[in-house]
Amino acid sequence: MNRRRALTTAAVIVTAGAAVALTFPAFAGTGGRERPDGAAAERPLAGPEVLAALSRDFGLTTEQATDRLAAEREAAAAVRTVKAEAGAAWAGAWLNDAADTLTIAVTDQALADDIRAAGAEPKIVPHSSAALEQVKATLDTNADEAAESIPGWYVDAAANTVVVLARTDVPDAEAAAAEFAEASGVDPATVRVEASQEAPKPLFDIVGGDAYTLGNARCSIGFAVTGGFVTAGHCGQAGADTRGVNNAPQGEFAVSSFPQDDFAVVRTNADWTPTASVNDYNGGVLPVAGAEVAPVGASVCRSGSTTGLHCGEVQALNATVNYAEGTVTGLTRTSVCAEPGDSGGAFIAGDQAQGVTSGGSGDCTRGGVTFFQPVAEILERNNLTLVTTGDAGTPPATEPPATEPPATEPPAEADCAAEGGVRREGTITRPGQRRDAVRFRAPAGTHAACLTAPAGADFDLYLQQQVNGGRWVTVARAATGSGTETLTFEGAAGNYRYRVASASGTGDFGLQFAVN
Repeated sequence: MNRRRALTTAAVIVTAGAAVALTFPAFAGTGGRERPDGAAAERPLAGPEVLAALSRDFGLTTEQATDRLAAEREAAAAVRTVKAEAGAAWAGAWLNDAADTLTIAVTDQALADDIRAAGAEPKIVPHSSAALEQVKATLDTNADEAAESIPGWYVDAAANTVVVLARTDVPDAEAAAAEFAEASGVDPATVRVEASQEAPKPLFDIVGGDAYTLGNARCSIGFAVTGGFVTAGHCGQAGADTRGVNNAPQGEFAVSSFPQDDFAVVRTNADWTPTASVNDYNGGVLPVAGAEVAPVGASVCRSGSTTGLHCGEVQALNATVNYAEGTVTGLTRTSVCAEPGDSGGAFIAGDQAQGVTSGGSGDCTRGGVTFFQPVAEILERNNLTLVTTGDAGTPPATEPPATEPPATEPPAEADCAAEGGVRREGTITRPGQRRDAVRFRAPAGTHAACLTAPAGADFDLYLQQQVNGGRWVTVARAATGSGTETLTFEGAAGNYRYRVASASGTGDFGLQFAVN
């Protein structure tokens, strides 16, 4: 698209007894827009970082990016005024790609002249915004019935409809989307199914000092690297699965060395984005700009999930520590305190990454000595790239494993007869459908479940836990492709649900589960 068209549009906001002229800026040429004198003209519309990003992504000069922001701000003011006048007839507003034409949709033809007087293009449509939002709300209410082949739905103001997306890589996805809308009871005239290549997934940040867990153990992230993060080797062995601070599946220990060394590399899945930051445990983050080694006597700070951020001094380089598990060499000795759970966390001097927390003595009440494994050695020996603020952008995780937890092996007693178990039954009516079989609150313990599918069908079983904010996170799944799926999971007390999803086939299913 051509984002450099020179187009100037006059906009007028109709107010009580007055008309205020607004000029949308030209985005090309040498003139641009004249900026008014006074304090308002001196107030920046955005910082240099935002202007640089706009210039890069929209192909604009800095002046054009500034003018675009000004036009968008003026358009927002016009929208606010006209929307108040339109009332129930309001049906939305949008700018074109160049942000030089504002269109306002309404359901009342009588408002067209007022919209033109406001400098916008009117569009008369059959459905109001309120009506379409109600359609979307109805779909939201029935979201649990949506097949996995439906990435989402939204109100498209320009098309005056609710768009239900259907994945192009899943057979019969468009039919499933149409069936979902129909089953929800919405007016077909208000919905359009649209093919899409989208496959949304949650996005979480990898931040130094944040907690992660391995079963019942907790450690802290050191620093983000391309594809994951570094941490302490004593936290876990190669192959161990990790979960993030939000309890979402996170990754796997790809490398672990302890004793002799004390480092590990965790490869994260595609849900997690490495960032050049360390948690300051005061509502913000510390930037990571490089990995220059701090000398003896320099100040250094440590971030960990048990005690937060604490600082001290570097006391010695290349120290040897004789742990009960074995000797570790090449560590840096500091006067910073630490406690269990801080292991693996980030040591940083200014904005320079130093290392990952190994161990020590004392605590953060009485003080103590703590050692860290230098990050430079971890990077060099494992051919890793530290994510820093100098990067053009934070790279996505590489070598991602499946975004879902690995399928669990069936327990030896996989006979669908858990002692004291509860049984639930249900029906899958179409391939790709997901259905909640049961929701329940459970104490800490071992979850055991068995799903029986009808002959010829392939149903998968998911155990999900409700986390902060009410979001459901898959903590275990069984997807062997057999007619019977079983799983076990060691879980904390909380709210859980079992979900059954059809990989293929339809019919009645039986679920038996227990928590011991």
